[in-house]
Amino acid sequence: QKTQMKFYFLKKRKESSLVKKKIALVQMNIAAGEVEQNYAHATELIETAAQQKPDIIVLPETWNTGFKMTEKLPQDADKNGERTQTMLSELAKKHDVNIVGGSVAILRNDKVYNTTYVVDRKGNVISEFDKIHGFSPAKEDQYFQGGDHTHRFFLDDIPCSSVICYDIRFPEIIRKTTLEGVDLFFVPAEWPTLRLRHWELLNTVRAIENQMFLCAVNSSGFIGKVEAAGNSLLLDPWGEEILHLGKDEEIAVGTIDLSVIQEIRNKINVFRDRRPELY
Repeated sequence: QKTQMKFYFLKKRKESSLVKKKIALVQMNIAAGEVEQNYAHATELIETAAQQKPDIIVLPETWNTGFKMTEKLPQDADKNGERTQTMLSELAKKHDVNIVGGSVAILRNDKVYNTTYVVDRKGNVISEFDKIHGFSPAKEDQYFQGGDHTHRFFLDDIPCSSVICYDIRFPEIIRKTTLEGVDLFFVPAEWPTLRLRHWELLNTVRAIENQMFLCAVNSSGFIGKVEAAGNSLLLDPWGEEILHLGKDEEIAVGTIDLSVIQEIRNKINVFRDRRPELY
């Protein structure tokens, strides 16, 4: 009950800031292990996306190294995320845009993490998140240290959160954060074509069950023999598609209207009708 009360208090407090926002989805081809090439290419794509004057730019998962587990990973990883944070900060300030920096492989305390950095328009790194669930079929859990916290942040007064790729299969962590008050959720990924239907369904269901906008940005191209699915999505709280990209590298901009969220939550009030004492 206390959680529900907190949720509605936050919604009421933020009601005055509900507006339309433009989000740029950067569906990027990533060259596995080619760190310099990837930083240069990500910079180029952000610069291109910024020309359309979005409010938020979003990148895919592990864009600095590619999602490829090798012994070279600690060497390729960004030490303490310093290079990535500097790059994103400079670009955000230059273009007056918020950036959800997908995720990058970083080296921290001699361990490799799969980490998201979120940067506001002034270039401040306002939040970071380490992927919680390593994708064990690809042995990610053997190469990356798992995260130990969720995160929640504000972009232009919009309450937001994110997870990374495989995390989307674990609805408990998304619901936990949503109960704290989230209107816009991000899912950077490097999801394969083999499980494209799962990608589309899981993201759509998370948007519907939590009644929030969801921006899921996947990579494109190949990592070794594995083809990334592309098909990045921008979904409204009904699960309807605002954007659905193809499989190739692409930048697309969609507009979300946050004023509809309260109406949707009032029509089907799942947060009021929950019975957490039973589950």
